Amino acid sequence: MAGVSYVASFFLFLTKLSAGQRQVTVQKGPLFRAEGYPVSIGCNVTGHQGPSEQHFQWSIYLPAAPTREVQIISTKDDTFTYALYAQRVRNREIYVERVRGNSVLLHISKLQMKDAGQYECHTPNTDEKYYGNYSGKTSLIVIPDTLSATMSSQTLSKEEGEPLELTCQASKATAQHTHLSVAWYLMQHGGRSQPTEIISLSKDFMLLPGPLYAERFTAGDVRLSKLGAMTFRLSIGSLQPSDEGQLFCEATEWIQDPDETWMLITKKQTDQTTLRVQPAVRDFQVNITADSSFAEGKPLELFCLVVGSGRNPQLQGVWFFNGSEIAHIDADGVLDLKDNYKDRASQGQLWVSKLGPKAFSLKIFSVGLEDEGTYRCAVAEVARTQTGSWQVLQRKQSPDSHVQLRKPAARSVVMSTQNKQQAVWEGEVLTLVCKVGGTESPLSVSWWHIPQDRTPPEFVAAMGQDGIAQLGASHSRPSYHGNTRLEKVDWATFQLEITSTTLADSGAYECRVSERTGDQARGLSWTQKISVTIKSLESSLQVSLMSRQPKVTLAQAFDLSCVVRASYSDLKLPLAVTWQFQPAGAQVFHQFIHITHNGTIEWGDSLPQFPKKTKISQSSFRSQLLIHDATQEETGVYQCKVEVYGKDSLRTNVPARASAISHPLKIVISLPESKLEVNSSSQVREASISSNIDIECSILSRSVGNLRLAIIWYFSPISMSASRLKILEMDQTNVVKYGDEFHTPRRKQKFHTEKVSQDLFQLHVLNVEDSDQGTYHCAVEEWLLSTNGTWLKLGGKTSGLTELKLTPTGSKVHVSKVYWTGNVTEHREVSIPCSLEGPGSPASLYSVMWYWNGGESGRELLVHLQHDGLLEYGAEGRRRRLHCHRASATDFVLQLHQVRMEDAGLYWCRVAEWQLHGHPGKWVNQASDESQQMALTVLPSEPSLPSRICSSAPSVYFLLICPLVLLALLLLSLLGLRWQARKLSALRSQVPTDRATWVKLNAAGGGTAPWKEEEEEGPGR
Repeated sequence: MAGVSYVASFFLFLTKLSAGQRQVTVQKGPLFRAEGYPVSIGCNVTGHQGPSEQHFQWSIYLPAAPTREVQIISTKDDTFTYALYAQRVRNREIYVERVRGNSVLLHISKLQMKDAGQYECHTPNTDEKYYGNYSGKTSLIVIPDTLSATMSSQTLSKEEGEPLELTCQASKATAQHTHLSVAWYLMQHGGRSQPTEIISLSKDFMLLPGPLYAERFTAGDVRLSKLGAMTFRLSIGSLQPSDEGQLFCEATEWIQDPDETWMLITKKQTDQTTLRVQPAVRDFQVNITADSSFAEGKPLELFCLVVGSGRNPQLQGVWFFNGSEIAHIDADGVLDLKDNYKDRASQGQLWVSKLGPKAFSLKIFSVGLEDEGTYRCAVAEVARTQTGSWQVLQRKQSPDSHVQLRKPAARSVVMSTQNKQQAVWEGEVLTLVCKVGGTESPLSVSWWHIPQDRTPPEFVAAMGQDGIAQLGASHSRPSYHGNTRLEKVDWATFQLEITSTTLADSGAYECRVSERTGDQARGLSWTQKISVTIKSLESSLQVSLMSRQPKVTLAQAFDLSCVVRASYSDLKLPLAVTWQFQPAGAQVFHQFIHITHNGTIEWGDSLPQFPKKTKISQSSFRSQLLIHDATQEETGVYQCKVEVYGKDSLRTNVPARASAISHPLKIVISLPESKLEVNSSSQVREASISSNIDIECSILSRSVGNLRLAIIWYFSPISMSASRLKILEMDQTNVVKYGDEFHTPRRKQKFHTEKVSQDLFQLHVLNVEDSDQGTYHCAVEEWLLSTNGTWLKLGGKTSGLTELKLTPTGSKVHVSKVYWTGNVTEHREVSIPCSLEGPGSPASLYSVMWYWNGGESGRELLVHLQHDGLLEYGAEGRRRRLHCHRASATDFVLQLHQVRMEDAGLYWCRVAEWQLHGHPGKWVNQASDESQQMALTVLPSEPSLPSRICSSAPSVYFLLICPLVLLALLLLSLLGLRWQARKLSALRSQVPTDRATWVKLNAAGGGTAPWKEEEEEGPGR
């Protein structure tokens, strides 16, 4: 029977363990709402075993009778409502909105003062048993509507471009902490459309322009200013026609619920001001200018000019040819071409543009017979509407302009050439002249080069009758584009100039001249040749690079000398020097200085640090650089390259004919040794509660030079689990950044640093409290700013510790140090205790901070229950699964819902005592204490051994039958032993008493004599 009782008890335990707990949750209160405005209260039920759609019943406990339930509304029973609320429920002034099957919202559309009280949400039971929470309560406080928004109603008539200023008064007298937002709106089209937001000041004190006014807000044309506590002014610098309509101001009051959600509680609009905007008068005229005749193949440009109009007009232009539109440019400058004009523009034959605010241009670069006809332009003044489209204010057209083709007359042509043989040095300029004689006539010319190896002629350059030059691109050494210039001196003289010759330029040059009319050749072509010799310039330069300081300390100067030796004794050659630098770790050289042959200095763009710190000395055969204030950026390999030019290159910037480069020279820039020393002595400072104290960081010595200091302040609280925390850092640019633990507004107000002098920094601690006790120290770093904007750290030192203690006030908090451990299964709940050893002072308030350490993640603040009852959460991800409350005067509890495996670790609390100090409302932290670290182990929710056994039918049968079988075997064994005992007793009663008889029986194997048993069992048988 004991086995059966154990199995039954085990099954009962499993049933209770698997039963779900019903939980009803109501929106957290108290909720503050204004009279006459709506309110919505949420209610949710979880853990139920009945149908998915649950019923809800709402009741209220009025302040006059806090224990008497007044029924309001039910989703299940229409007769649930009491007469006090029946009429409002029938009129749907009070109704329930079902969000989901297990969640509803209670709506009261218009609050009355009598609606204040404690609201209860109850869910009728649908489970087999009562287990859990079936109702929840929250408080609703109805406050008076104190919001007011006023502006005098008026009608204003303005002209476009004039300014506008409107003010409205908005105020509130709510006792609770609320925020106020103000917005200005424009109502157009007689109030039939939705109002357009102009600009608003949000509850977070941010200025936000409306979508249609964002651009004008950015330009400063639309502004919202707060004048004093209640006056808000709308300013529009330049009115537009789209601003016409009714303007009004809207004020909204917001309050923050306990769940930190901001809710609208009141809203008021002012009277409307009617604004009429008269568009400015912009009468104008349009003229067109162009030549009445033009030559075929020549350019033609027409101008469309606007005369008159107002200031800064927005104009769009349209071009017409023979009555048809060919081009359109809108006020934004977007071009739209029609028909084949789009193709001509893509080929570079046509150009349409807006030359200025009142000028448009149409240019055809090479006109033909198809361009002969009548041209006209039209200009429209437009304004941007609120929807973003263009509205045409007025439109004017120009007179017609008739353009005709001018026909050239036929002429006779006589051509002559001038032969000139010329020898030049390599790199010098070669000039060839081709002159035509005879009557003036349109001519074209082409130049050809015949190399000395008599390969086919190569095209060099050509110029047509229109003066357009074309350079050759098929030369075996394609350099004509960069070194060749073709000029037309007069109608009969053409000049070809090769600015920098090479040995390949030797040979004969041929000039071909022809006369053309349109696309048809007129007359003959004439040809003349000239032979040219290019003398070779031997490249025998020697360049060496040297420095007296290959190893340089940071901020020192070093020099580089590039020395040139040339074997040209009969030529005075101008030199060009290029300095190159390969930074440490780079693979290529960069040019940072180029000194031309005429002494012009050109700096490269890739290394901007050199122009600021480099002094250049140049002579005929030496180029020297003196680089000041060396930084690590200058560490690397240097080279110099020397280039030689021809005699006539002084007047042209041509490529080098001969060059030489030096060997690479490595320069190493090292950081100087830091001389920074910080006062390392330790000290103890005492301060009283709510006083201010300064912690000093003294610099004993520092390195020489233009260096900056960065200072970091650290704090180590008096706690067995606390580590060093960074308070703030003032970097080398004097930018202050607070640490993660000190980034709240309260901490920033409490701690700030000050640079008292070049060698003294102070950390100011305001309103000292118990939690400020601990050790403080500073870390000082020396930084150097390189020329490329990179900061280099030279060194750093740490000061000694300054221990801050509070002057004893007689107040002391003692937290229980009892060691606590807990085990909890995953997805369950657990409560962790924290207790005071004494009741404490009745004049004190207490706050508690819960911490957690999960190992690698380190110390983390979970939740802070402040002395005034406000909750402040640490990690946002745990917020919904944490609940901290004060269970009694001496007990604090941390509840973890839906425990996860990662919640395992060490938990501890820190309790602080607060007392009034000074003026009312100023609570000061008097003392604090921490608990022991409490270990929480989270067990996985995998099936346990009993559940695995019970989930198997054979195992259950085994557990039920095996104890019964064992019990039956035990009973059979007892019965067998009893039967054997009775049989032995019967045999003993028949044993003979004569010893001789026993001897005979024993000899015959009959058994053991009785006296033997007596001897073995002893005398007390």
